[in-house]
Amino acid sequence: MNLVLFDLDNTLLSGDSDFEWAQFLIAKGALDREAHEARNIEFYEAYRAGTLDIDAFLDFQLAPLARHPRAELDAWHEEFMATRIRPMIGAPARALAQRHLDEGSLCVIVTATNSFVTGPIAREFGIPHLVSTIPAQENGRFTGKPRGTPAFKAGKIERVDAWLESQGCWWDGFGQTWFYSDSFNDLPLLKRVSHPVAVDPDDTLRDHARRAGWPILSLR
Repeated sequence: MNLVLFDLDNTLLSGDSDFEWAQFLIAKGALDREAHEARNIEFYEAYRAGTLDIDAFLDFQLAPLARHPRAELDAWHEEFMATRIRPMIGAPARALAQRHLDEGSLCVIVTATNSFVTGPIAREFGIPHLVSTIPAQENGRFTGKPRGTPAFKAGKIERVDAWLESQGCWWDGFGQTWFYSDSFNDLPLLKRVSHPVAVDPDDTLRDHARRAGWPILSLR
């Protein structure tokens, strides 16, 4: 059996679910536009530049989850899926995921975006497993803080390692391992697999992929 890992934002999606979730909350009036929109853009640009302070970002991104009951958040997320996420899912991305599923591979979405935002997106693709940043909960409500290591940069390897162990699996137990990603932030995990694939990559990852002889794929 093969292991196939997919990044989500700007890889399977033609956009960033983390960024869009904050913009969605701003549009709903759940977040103040003046106070939050500029910061949301600032964090997104820092991510693209490789300078993101993940702890500061998670304080920003997870805090709204703690201000609202889960039922309200879930209702908003259904609207978010319909208006923001499904329009970012193209036929080539669905076909790529389905091809690996049909081959019987163990398929996993691995993303820094928190599991509240990304869980329904993984289900939309029919991908049964998700390794992501976990928003902490107490008594059924989010606390506004992460639990454990964020699935970001080298943290993705740590989280995948822990997930594999929980499944009774290990890296060398697979025939081949794949990871699809758009971002140079994912170079640690891309270098860990036997088949790294750059998907609509940023300039830094594109240059690295060309030098390393990695395939470059577009899903747009």
